[in-house]
Amino acid sequence: MNAMPSRKHDYEAAKRAKRLRHQVGQAIADYNMIEDGDRVMVCLSGGKDSYTLLDILLKLQAKAPVRFELTAVHLDQKQPGYDPETLPRYLRGIGVPFEILEQDTYSVVKRVIPEGRTMCSLCSRLRRGSLYTYAAEHGYSKIALGHHRDDIVETMFLNLFHQATLKAMPPKLRSDDGRNVLIRPLAYCAEDDIAAYAEQQGFPIMPCNLCGSQENLQRKAIKAMLAEWERKHPGRTETIFRALGNVAPSQLADRNLFDFAGLGTRPAAARADARAWLAGAEPASEDDRPS
Repeated sequence: MNAMPSRKHDYEAAKRAKRLRHQVGQAIADYNMIEDGDRVMVCLSGGKDSYTLLDILLKLQAKAPVRFELTAVHLDQKQPGYDPETLPRYLRGIGVPFEILEQDTYSVVKRVIPEGRTMCSLCSRLRRGSLYTYAAEHGYSKIALGHHRDDIVETMFLNLFHQATLKAMPPKLRSDDGRNVLIRPLAYCAEDDIAAYAEQQGFPIMPCNLCGSQENLQRKAIKAMLAEWERKHPGRTETIFRALGNVAPSQLADRNLFDFAGLGTRPAAARADARAWLAGAEPASEDDRPS
């Protein structure tokens, strides 16, 4: 009597695994993330996303049209309750080259961030700094990060609501210091699929104990908003994500992306500046002035 549910479960799991591999392969191809001869450093946090990233890259590597190396790199941040054997045991078991870096960022974060405040931002910056420096010093041509589609959409709304900017996490970018190229092969993958895949594969998940797995409250609110939209309108998150790759600069208002000032102008006409246009206007109140 249990055969039918089991077969259905296995079928759905196989379909999900195939979908994730296809999405990762498509993202790599679309953004030319991995080239022949690349040495790719996979940042392995011990969470579901980075485990899934490493697992799928390994599966794709076997039949990839280019030759590339993979090395898993993890940062031991000296958090309480950290088990130093979990990751090495897993990585040795699957035969992946790896490095475990050590830096006591835990003490720094606890010293700098007041009790009760969100620690994620500083913790992430310190972790990125250590990993990016290591990659640059050891000649890795690409750094693979485990951010997925939902992370990208959530970041867009965080920037929109709190920073007044239209930007998210690009699938591929060069780091601010210019030393590293970062890739996000999970960019097309839904978080629900990744969570189910990680459970299916039995990855040894390592929880973050720095702040009791405290999540950035603003991101948590965005996540709840998107979940509600998705419940009422299935597929909306995917539609929003696709919009990030279908931008029409002339239909927005960024003067750096599109020459609105030069649109429809007559060659001989002189252009008056804002001071001239406002000479006879009433001074704007603080509320009326553009930020």
